[in-house]
Amino acid sequence: MNLRNVAIIAHVDHGKTTLVDQLFRQSGTFRDNQRVEERAMDSNDLEKERGITILAKCTSVDWEGTRINIVDTPGHADFGGEVERILSMVDGVILLVDASEGAMPQTKFVTGKALALGLRPIVVVNKIDRPDERIQEVLDEVFDLFVSLEANDEQLDFPVLYASGRNGYANVDPDLREGTLAPLFNKIVEHVPPPAADPDGPFKFLVTLLDRDNFLGRILTGLVFSGSIRTNQAIHSLDNDGNVVETGRASKIMTFHGLERVPTDEAQAGDIISIAGLTHTTVSNTICDPSVTDPLHAQPIDPPTLSMRFAVNDSPMAGREGTKVTSRMIRDRLFREAESNVAIKVTEAADRDSYEVAGRGELQLGVLIETMRREGFELGISRPRVLFGEDEQGNKTEPYETVIIDVDEEYSGTVVEKMNIRKAELTDMRPSGGGKTRITFSAPSRGMIGYHGEFLSDTRGTGIMNRLFEKYGPHKGKIEGRKNGVLISNGAGESNAYALGPLEERGILMVAPQEQLYEGMIVGENAKPDDLEVNPMKAKQLTNFRASGGKDDAIRLTPPWKMTLEQAIAYIDDDEMVEVTPKSIRLRKRYLDPHERKKASRAKVAA
Repeated sequence: MNLRNVAIIAHVDHGKTTLVDQLFRQSGTFRDNQRVEERAMDSNDLEKERGITILAKCTSVDWEGTRINIVDTPGHADFGGEVERILSMVDGVILLVDASEGAMPQTKFVTGKALALGLRPIVVVNKIDRPDERIQEVLDEVFDLFVSLEANDEQLDFPVLYASGRNGYANVDPDLREGTLAPLFNKIVEHVPPPAADPDGPFKFLVTLLDRDNFLGRILTGLVFSGSIRTNQAIHSLDNDGNVVETGRASKIMTFHGLERVPTDEAQAGDIISIAGLTHTTVSNTICDPSVTDPLHAQPIDPPTLSMRFAVNDSPMAGREGTKVTSRMIRDRLFREAESNVAIKVTEAADRDSYEVAGRGELQLGVLIETMRREGFELGISRPRVLFGEDEQGNKTEPYETVIIDVDEEYSGTVVEKMNIRKAELTDMRPSGGGKTRITFSAPSRGMIGYHGEFLSDTRGTGIMNRLFEKYGPHKGKIEGRKNGVLISNGAGESNAYALGPLEERGILMVAPQEQLYEGMIVGENAKPDDLEVNPMKAKQLTNFRASGGKDDAIRLTPPWKMTLEQAIAYIDDDEMVEVTPKSIRLRKRYLDPHERKKASRAKVAA
């Protein structure tokens, strides 16, 4: 069969999407005069803005008579659920490793999943044109990684190519700095086996990706494990227990060509295709011929480790900026997200006005919130909290993360000290070249919430932190949280420069003059550990008396500290919330009334 299915896996920022761009160009997928954006596979607005891949996507190129289906995967650990499920669609993986950074945490996570499924990797050392490349050491790291992940002899005998995705060349010789990607295409055709599918059996298809189209409805993407399917053929879908989810017809069948989905009349076993025509079928369901009663089994997904409370926005400014504000709209949107994103779990709270959303990390849930606010939703978001477990003896356990930090040597002492406060254990420390040190910790996830901003300040923006779920381990007890209290508005109205001037001496302000405020809203960070209620709306008393000294001094204010969504979520304490609307991100206390706050505080102390 002239067909190959392959996934590209790598750590974040190691160049997967850029390499796919060059594969498109050199395989003749684009016309000579076709306008193509850089990182064409990152089609989502958030992906373009952040420069990262969030959703796994399929594409296809033709190379000398062989069709190669390529799956571009996210590199960030928070979106690992996307990677885990697509590995069941492919027969080989291209492991991309940065020639300077080497094997990083996400490389280990995804490679472990691929090796466990028996996939044989092709290792591509990318960015060999970097001045700080260390090709041989990186290759040794990859080999050590494979050994630690218990790769078999066949997997350890991996082919290696040396490439620069941006410049569009790959070679077997590490000293060459020119050429094309033809050696990579040839290696995929030669090394990756054809799909082990059964062309003569009944039609079976496992859904691994779910998308929506305004005209076609649900579009279900996956691999055809056996048989073939024609347009309008009768089909039904089964869940993991073999129960029939629904019966229908394949109204449209599409294959991939470059960035486009192309309609086709028939699809064969071994191909990655999309099917439209079913309304209830979702990820991990089996679509098959009506005669089939045994479902295909999807790969189990690692459980979520972090949760947040998504509530209806109940602030005095609710409904002014968003169009979707009711609990029913929020509920429908969250359950729709949980259907297509297998790493997210949604549960309804007892009050029916809030929902507990569990996911892999702050970034994953932050992307969901950002997507919802752009769709017109207003939400109240609580502080992230980790999901605890229990061991066999009934003792409380909590999630731990492997944290790898690359930092200039002069800041390593500060980082180790701050991580110790967060109950992290130092497991490895070694120089990584160029005056940098690589420090590895095993840290409870609870202690890492909100640390990233402080880490960047401590390292003057030069440090790089990578985190990856490691295990559930013993509960570490109380971990120190935010040291500073906040400044809270004691009334509603418009902020005033005259009032904000003296407040600057109390701490750091988060609001500018002429902003609308309400009682219980956080307007700044206090320099001391306690919360302080202040009046940022106090205006100057206008009288006919002149000021002593001749004239009033002009008030000069420092620009306010405006947080991004992720910073706000990481900053808030247990009794605070982030109010998210399409135009604003505001911090507030959970209880706006000061008497309610005192009552809740007393109840917490008593408990």
